[in-house]
Amino acid sequence: MRVELTVTAKGQITLRQAVLDHLGVKPGQQVDVELLPDGRAELRPSAGRPDLARLRGALRRPGQAPVTLQEMQEAIERGGEKIGEP
Repeated sequence: MRVELTVTAKGQITLRQAVLDHLGVKPGQQVDVELLPDGRAELRPSAGRPDLARLRGALRRPGQAPVTLQEMQEAIERGGEKIGEP
């Protein structure tokens, strides 16, 4: 699909609804623009800020006991020794 856009006097463009739909971008979301060396630009939906809730359990290993914040703090204060070591 080819879409032609007009540049305003302020140097801005408005993306048409068809372009936004193609990118899957909704109002309030951001778009990344990569300037390519041959004078072209590539538009992508911005990844935005990562959702930290998705990281929950990412470091969990089967059979590994959970570590409390207190245990982490104590290990830091001991100089980074493994938790459970004297």
